[in-house]
Amino acid sequence: MSVAFVKEESAEAASETILPPRPISDRPNLVTETGLQLLKDELERSQRELDAASLVDDINERRRQSAVPYRDARYFAERVRTAHLMPAPATDDVIAFGHAVTYEREDGRKQTYRIVGEDEADPAKGTISYASPVAAALIGKRLGDLVQVGALELEVIAISR
Repeated sequence: MSVAFVKEESAEAASETILPPRPISDRPNLVTETGLQLLKDELERSQRELDAASLVDDINERRRQSAVPYRDARYFAERVRTAHLMPAPATDDVIAFGHAVTYEREDGRKQTYRIVGEDEADPAKGTISYASPVAAALIGKRLGDLVQVGALELEVIAISR
């Protein structure tokens, strides 16, 4: 095998393993207790995957298998480091970070979302980021308040912890 071929393969493998960092929001990293635990779990998972990849004998394959876990480990380490654990809301009088809010849309549909941190948000699972337009419009509102989000008008019909 030609030395030039080996170098080319190594260069190709190296270029595949240089992944750009995961983007990190410039907003404060507010988290619930659940959100902080999810970040810690993801950090541990990515570190386990990185450890497993380091056992691969072939250097090029090791680089390939390490790329994603290495990028993720850096991301989750930074998110855990910068996490600001928010206390659970003390009352249900005014919508705040951590509340579950039910609102009714103009068309009669009712939706419930819990306001959480950016990494924990998953609308399909009923959570939205505090930075989302809907959550930003709801925070500080009370039961019965009407909230304008773009062209939509929402009425707050329940607030819970």
